[in-house]
Amino acid sequence: MADNFDKMGIVVDWLDCCRSRDLDALLDLYADDAALECACEDTRIKGRAALADYWRPKLSGVSSDAFGLEEIRPDGDGVVLDYLSFEGSPVRIVFAFDAQGKISFMRCAPGSLSSASHDSA
Repeated sequence: MADNFDKMGIVVDWLDCCRSRDLDALLDLYADDAALECACEDTRIKGRAALADYWRPKLSGVSSDAFGLEEIRPDGDGVVLDYLSFEGSPVRIVFAFDAQGKISFMRCAPGSLSSASHDSA
């Protein structure tokens, strides 16, 4: 049974965890085998331990305007978030979810690439 959860709410929770620098709560939003593709840093990671290693320094070194919400919208079976990164730079993230309402995949790119195609399959 899919879609028995609030995808937009999960992304808002994700943003709130980033703002509050709560790594444990942030990691709880991810599936155990979640993957992230980051075009900003040309990085591909998978799993909670790798996600913790990725997010820990970003949450500890945030700028004053970090994690500001620009736009959030549904996109096919996922959600697209335009926000300000930990450095205060515009970023677009596409979120996908598993059947339990956990983030299963994220793909991010700099906001300047926001017109780049993103699949909504």
